[in-house]
Amino acid sequence: MHTDDKQSLFDSATTNLLESFSVRSPRRLLLKGTVAALSAGATMGASSLLNLSSVQAHGKSSFLQQVFDIAVTAEQLAVTTYTNAILNAGVLGITGDNLVYLQAALIEEQIHELFFEAAGGKALTSTFSYPSGAMTFSDLPTFIATQQQLEGVFDSAFLVLVRQLGEIGQYRLAQIMAQIATIEAEHRALGRSIGNLSPADNWAFTPIFLKNILDAPAAVTAAGYLSPIAGNTYTYMQVPTSLPGLTINYTIPYAAS
Repeated sequence: MHTDDKQSLFDSATTNLLESFSVRSPRRLLLKGTVAALSAGATMGASSLLNLSSVQAHGKSSFLQQVFDIAVTAEQLAVTTYTNAILNAGVLGITGDNLVYLQAALIEEQIHELFFEAAGGKALTSTFSYPSGAMTFSDLPTFIATQQQLEGVFDSAFLVLVRQLGEIGQYRLAQIMAQIATIEAEHRALGRSIGNLSPADNWAFTPIFLKNILDAPAAVTAAGYLSPIAGNTYTYMQVPTSLPGLTINYTIPYAAS
């Protein structure tokens, strides 16, 4: 795929954005381990940080439920994408530090997904498709173009939430969305590095393509991530949040009080 084609794929589908998803479960577990400890930590973190009783008292619980549902769905799509990339790393030619970058990104997306689940989010769907189908996980430029599109969308979605949550007084939750957005931006830069795109850090300000988070579902549908068919159906499967020799820090949102 030529550079212009990759940019066109990115541009056309980043102007469209996020939606609801779901996928077909792989036959192999990607990583071995347990997520019980993290799930407990995420539950504690979500309940203590989000002040949900205050939200319900002010009649904003319906909007927040939609936010958490969209966030869980987006994170499941991210987990599905990185899971399949790692399972096909040999075909994609991803090895060494580049493979470690993907493994770390996968764990981080799973941690985010568990956090939003602990806050009450439920996936709108767990089965996904990709605009380029199976080629997404057999051709490196196609995978990188897809990864760039998705991470750009995720960044945009979390950043628009910073404003929307601030408008309803959910300042700590807005801050958490910003904390997640910065990690998605790291994933985007690392993806460009894996794809030998220079410079890896090529944005001075992250663009925000959405005006309202509730527009996200229609966006991803238009981009081709919600049209599973034979040969282009991928199902989310929860993965462990640890891997020997790989350390992920700050697994619960931290902010100095």
